[in-house]
Amino acid sequence: MTDLTHLDEHGAARMVDVGGKAETARVAIASGHIRMNAAARAAIASGTVPKGDVFATARIAGILAAKRTGDLIPLCHPLALDAVAIDLALADDGVTATATASLTGRTGVEMEALTAVSIALLTIYDMAKAIDKGMVIGAVRLIEKRGGKSGTWRADAQA
Repeated sequence: MTDLTHLDEHGAARMVDVGGKAETARVAIASGHIRMNAAARAAIASGTVPKGDVFATARIAGILAAKRTGDLIPLCHPLALDAVAIDLALADDGVTATATASLTGRTGVEMEALTAVSIALLTIYDMAKAIDKGMVIGAVRLIEKRGGKSGTWRADAQA
């Protein structure tokens, strides 16, 4: 009926069988941004957000989210990740988050990297919302993926 990998011949949703695929080293990098007012940015920068260390909490939340992606997104395989790293950087108008997820396995880790970034940004919102309820999360996207049959893909190459 269709060439879509997550639908069977009758159009019903299914999890893709990756059992026959070769295990390869796989890496995915995703990023996103949260825009906020100057007061919220200053409180994060100075470590004076009443809820505590925003960056430490957001990193932990992002890592935990990557590990739980298979529980959160239907048809995603639960993966044994080798590593997840969350980088958070102050920008003029807020914070940019970058997540890198990796493993040696039969399927990619793009969803894990995207989930990690999304939850890290939501955690920043939660921790700073008393200062700025109007924060805007956006620009969440895959930056790069490596490994697997399709090889390397970079967002810059697609522009």
